[in-house]
Amino acid sequence: MIDANSPALLSYLQACMGSLPHEALQVLYLDNSRILIAQEHAQQGSAVHLLLSPKAIFRRAFALDASAMILAHNHPSGDARPSNEDIRATNALVSLGQTLGVEIIEHIIVARHRCHAILQGRGPRKPARLAAFFDLRDSGVGRLGHTGRVFAAAAANAQTTALRRMQRRELLGNLSLLANPAWDMLIDLFLHTHANKPVSTSALCIGSGLPMSSALRLVRKLCDANLVLREPDPADGRRNFMRLTPRTWEGLNQYFCDGSG
Repeated sequence: MIDANSPALLSYLQACMGSLPHEALQVLYLDNSRILIAQEHAQQGSAVHLLLSPKAIFRRAFALDASAMILAHNHPSGDARPSNEDIRATNALVSLGQTLGVEIIEHIIVARHRCHAILQGRGPRKPARLAAFFDLRDSGVGRLGHTGRVFAAAAANAQTTALRRMQRRELLGNLSLLANPAWDMLIDLFLHTHANKPVSTSALCIGSGLPMSSALRLVRKLCDANLVLREPDPADGRRNFMRLTPRTWEGLNQYFCDGSG
């Protein structure tokens, strides 16, 4: 198990990069048990500057199925104190990691004779895993009942799942590899049920990100599987609305009440 603040790790990082004449970024990718999956030289800059690409490091984390990362970059000047830019970048990466489910354990500044851990001593931080991101059991809210509504806790978890999906698309692209369009459609319908807003067939297809012909085929499959229903718009005979079947709605409500995503 890797301890971000262990003297052995800090000495190792100093030996690797403490005397480099240019700034460089090392990333340690870890699994759920904090076991090292890979250590990689992610980026290289000049003697005073390094451009850190969140897209690159998170894309690599997903490729390695990593649950956490330790970042380390050096200051060739020998001053291990973090700059304002270092702190701002670290805060942004921590926030993004919480959304994407990849925890930033620490960001270490490495110099010749000392290291500085930016996140050390800040106190407890929000966990990165989605199941712990919300307190789903507060006041007993969030269990299925007989009121015929989407519970607030379930809607909140579904909304966060949808947000994570959009951010992954923006960061990584490769929609066909990263998305599950059928699941995305069900989540969209679930959220619109919570908001009491109808969803037309065309809007559902556009929201999936698929070509229209592929999305329509997927809608037909969902209808055939009795997961969704297509209903005509009483005000416009050319348009249909989509909605979840009662069984699908109840299953999603329970799923997201349980903190899944």
